[in-house]
Amino acid sequence: MKIISYNVNGVRSAISKGFIDWVKAADPDVLCLQEIKCDEAAFDKQVFENLGYHSFIHPAVKKGYSGVATFTKQKPVSACIGCGEELYDTEGRVLRVDFPEYSVMNVYMPSGSSGDVRQDFKMKWLDFFLQHVEKEKQTLPGLVICGDYNICHQPVDIHNPKSNAKSSGFLPEEREWFSHFLSHGYVDSFRHFNAEPHNYTWWSYRAGARNKNLGWRIDYAIVTESLKDKLKRAAILPEAKHSDHCPVLVELG
Repeated sequence: MKIISYNVNGVRSAISKGFIDWVKAADPDVLCLQEIKCDEAAFDKQVFENLGYHSFIHPAVKKGYSGVATFTKQKPVSACIGCGEELYDTEGRVLRVDFPEYSVMNVYMPSGSSGDVRQDFKMKWLDFFLQHVEKEKQTLPGLVICGDYNICHQPVDIHNPKSNAKSSGFLPEEREWFSHFLSHGYVDSFRHFNAEPHNYTWWSYRAGARNKNLGWRIDYAIVTESLKDKLKRAAILPEAKHSDHCPVLVELG
């Protein structure tokens, strides 16, 4: 199973930049999109269905904001839209699809970069999310949790850790949460295969950051320990340029 996760920063914008041709060439079994910024009525599911995908969408209530969508070649056994907590579900942050051997959770974690109010919201979300996935794991042991986490876990995951030490997304409490999260039996699939620096998934639009590769690794494909032996490959795909993020890929055997 090949899974690709991609924060598209507006699905309609990405489609206007050739995204559908890219999906056709990449041909993932499961495609998880974050920050679709589009409600279900305005979402052109047909372009994905023409490629053979079943579509599942969880938009935010607020128009032009947040939202996740998952597309699968194989019809899932079941799909769960949302996390059951209205505070977060109004923002369209979680969508899970279940297959006989795996479940794939698509998540768009909040950013705290706009100020203290949203940073507090983010920290409360992180506490909730760990409890949520731990509960899910009890009945869905083969869990892939992919998406935009809005956190760089280690100094190797960010181009300038010293100057960003007080930046949302690299705060000590966020990084500590990430370590705590992984300690509950989860594996960062990319770091399972690759310990090298300068591997990023998001770049600011300012100052030519992407061309200089001055980025942050904030998009992940995390798997439960039970799937560790099934990991075949994990990669970052920076050549895809439909967004300020790039896709991440994980393959399971």
